[in-house]
Amino acid sequence: MGDVDPAFIQPAQHRPKLSFTEAHGIPLIDLDSSSYAAMGDLVAEIGAACKNWGFFQVINHGVPPETRRKLEEAARRFFAQPPEEKRKVKRDEVNPQGYYDTEQTKNVRDWKEVLDLTVKNPTILPASLDPADGELLQLVNRWPENLPELREAFEEYAGELEKLSHKLLRLISLSLGLQENRLSGFFNDHTSFIRLNHYPPCPIPHLALGVGSHKDSSALTVLAQDEVGGLEVKRKADGEWVRVRPTPEAFIINVGSITQVWSNDEYKSVEHRVIVNSEKERFSIPFLFNPDHSVMVEPLKELVTEQSPAKYRPYNWGKFHANRKLSNFKNLGVDNIQIDDFRLQESSS
Repeated sequence: MGDVDPAFIQPAQHRPKLSFTEAHGIPLIDLDSSSYAAMGDLVAEIGAACKNWGFFQVINHGVPPETRRKLEEAARRFFAQPPEEKRKVKRDEVNPQGYYDTEQTKNVRDWKEVLDLTVKNPTILPASLDPADGELLQLVNRWPENLPELREAFEEYAGELEKLSHKLLRLISLSLGLQENRLSGFFNDHTSFIRLNHYPPCPIPHLALGVGSHKDSSALTVLAQDEVGGLEVKRKADGEWVRVRPTPEAFIINVGSITQVWSNDEYKSVEHRVIVNSEKERFSIPFLFNPDHSVMVEPLKELVTEQSPAKYRPYNWGKFHANRKLSNFKNLGVDNIQIDDFRLQESSS
């Protein structure tokens, strides 16, 4: 990444500590439930993890290890290429799919490079932020011509992660006391995407972050991280930043902001960030499970009561997503749009 650009330097209050606390207690959940009793226990575990942590890890998830390894290896080959090769598939404001190395989180540049690819190709999103503009945009994946194995590995992995995400969605629905398929209809033409992340060694790990503190705007995120680690979660109990130790072949799941709204704050999205390493590069692959662009996100009527009135006004997912995408390309001079922008004032805490 060349000389250290001041754009990477975090404000003093967001700079990481080089010593860290390990996240003891983040639930590790076995998804292999072969009996009715085990299924009830599994649903209860999912609910407790969503409520108390907003993060959990899953094992026996059904994704073949070889499928994951193939994509991880293809990602390493992609990022090992010279910059001019990677930039042949560079993304832009017209089509924000592809390679990028100047992304910002909360207007500070992240120490990473990424390749963004949608699960559905093409994926349909609004063409602009204007609520009155009904024009739609087709996002098409950009594939490096010299790495045909990347597309094959990606499509196999995306299919498996889509199945796992639907399974998790059903479990989350049941844990909220809803019908198992209550949320499934929001994902018929979903706008999910997968990001291949590469975090090079960083000479200023005390000043920069791989990804700044943020909450995912998705319904849920399924993360594969390598053995280097670096994910930190803001513990709900005390606000302390804690490191998530990598578990071999597990996936890390976090509740996204959409689920927070659907659950009417029963489950809350949690802040997290990525710490950089001065000696080792790190790779990770988040799958962000997003609904159809036309979905209006609002508290589910089954979870709104006189005692717990709706805490959010509805927002259109496609327009919200388009706004977040734009803020990744340029410093807009304001904070990224958040679900709190739609919180009803009389219900705010």
